[in-house]
Amino acid sequence: QLQVVESGGGLVQPGGSLRLSCTSSGSTLDTYAVGWFRQAPGKEREGVSCITSSANFRHYGDPVKGRFTISRDKTKNTVYLQMNSLKPEDTAVYYCAAGWYCLGQNGMDYWGEGTLVTVSS
Repeated sequence: QLQVVESGGGLVQPGGSLRLSCTSSGSTLDTYAVGWFRQAPGKEREGVSCITSSANFRHYGDPVKGRFTISRDKTKNTVYLQMNSLKPEDTAVYYCAAGWYCLGQNGMDYWGEGTLVTVSS
C-alpha cells in the first residue's frame, strides 16, 4: 500500500529558493504520476505542478511557470520541486500526491500530509 511523504519546507526570504522532496513507502512512485499542490489559509487548494511516470510530460500552474521545476529520480524513489524566485504569495502548505495521470487533484489517490513553505522577510 502506497504512502506518500513530502519534506523540505521552511522559511525563506522573497527571491530565495527551496527544494521540496516527495518519496514513498509501501511501494515505489515509479509507475505513478506525481503532482504538487498547495493551500494557503482561507484559500482553495490549487495545483502547482505534475510529472508523469515517464517524465516525458510536465505541467505547471500559471503562477509558478518559469520559477518552479519538477523532476524525478527513480533511482532514489524521489520527486523534487525546485522553487526559485519565491514570492510571499507562494506561502502555503505544499502537498505531494500520486495517481494514475496528471489530470488534477481529484484524480490523485495518495496524498502526503503536507510541508509548510513560508516566504517572508
